Amino acid sequence: MEVNPPKQEHLLALKVMRLTKPTLFTNIPVTCEEKDLPGDLFNQLMRDDPSTVNGAEILMLGEMLTLPQNFGIISFIQLHSPLSTNIFLGETFSSYISVHNDSNQVVKDILVKADLQTSSQRLNLSASNAAVAELKPDCCIDDVIHHEVKEIGTHILVCAVSYTTQGGEKMYFRKFFKFQVLKPLDVKTKFYNAETDEVFLEAQIQNITTSPMFMEKVSLEPSIMYNVAELNSVNQAGECVTTFGSRTYLQPMDTRQYLYCLKPKKEFAEKAGIIKGVTVIGKLDIVWKTNLGERGRLQTSQLQRMAPGYGDVRLSLEAIPDTVILEEPFHITCKITNCSSERTMDLVLEMCNTNSIHWCGISGRQLGKLHPSSSLCLALTLLSSVQGLQSVSGLRLTDTFLKRTYEYDDIAQVCVVSSATKVES
Repeated sequence: MEVNPPKQEHLLALKVMRLTKPTLFTNIPVTCEEKDLPGDLFNQLMRDDPSTVNGAEILMLGEMLTLPQNFGIISFIQLHSPLSTNIFLGETFSSYISVHNDSNQVVKDILVKADLQTSSQRLNLSASNAAVAELKPDCCIDDVIHHEVKEIGTHILVCAVSYTTQGGEKMYFRKFFKFQVLKPLDVKTKFYNAETDEVFLEAQIQNITTSPMFMEKVSLEPSIMYNVAELNSVNQAGECVTTFGSRTYLQPMDTRQYLYCLKPKKEFAEKAGIIKGVTVIGKLDIVWKTNLGERGRLQTSQLQRMAPGYGDVRLSLEAIPDTVILEEPFHITCKITNCSSERTMDLVLEMCNTNSIHWCGISGRQLGKLHPSSSLCLALTLLSSVQGLQSVSGLRLTDTFLKRTYEYDDIAQVCVVSSATKVES
């Protein structure tokens, strides 16, 4: 009968430890009212507890640090063992690798390699790829690796050890450590198109971890086509203060909105001042700190925006008053742009009165020829016969070449007040 030879044990032992910082000890308060049977007993016990914060005993916050309960020290005998805890995208994964000579003989040509396998790539994290000449009994080779994780999902740390025994036999073994990279933030974006060529970006950032975050920086890095202005601060007593106040902590499952205004650069805009089609806006850069200062960073992919279509002719307002007086003329300035890149237009302006807004001037006048990607400005006069918030409507542009009419209603809104109200205000 054939007998399989016993499996030879290795002379070296591999141990891996995930390096993490300690956390604050969390105490569970037990309290009651003085009229209850225990009286002030529970409150006195909490005040005497050295782990509680003086003056805030009933809060789940301690003054002591607690070390991780599982260091993740694993020998090579175990297979496919998970590391101690999960890690979040954007954080730095740090691990301590130790190879110890458990035998009573000298081992030569020791080479330790650490690779990180993701769903898309394999990275070499070894600090040095040079072999160690020899390792005496009860001695070890230590290495600390760091890597900023940039992918979500399963990651496998592959540690491989090769060496030569005193008898000249070459030995090799490796160990797999699996851990999950989770998403720390949920980022949602919305675009708002202004009447001008400006674009407003709203970014909603939600903390989906189980611990609070200190938001160190949230900024928008625009593409080369745009200039950006942050709208997340106000001026108070000569100082610039964020709209979120002095506390920049984001509690678990809380959401915070950030607003940015982007304006296209002149050299990238067309002659008509319009950017068409799909354009790259930029990307968000988010930096935070958790626990005892662990730093995380997350950059979104390039945000894209579909520019609104204005058809052949675009009408926009350059100037309009917010408040006007009842039955008194007021002035607005309109800008008419030929959005066509090939065809010249011959435009006629018509003004149609509504029940509340009346146009002052000649309707049906010729505006002349408007060449492709060019524009002209018009100063128009109106008056309102009804108080309240009124809509400016009733402009018509007709292209005499194609006999095509473009209608513009609800162009803007004005607040109409009486003369007495205006004086009092």
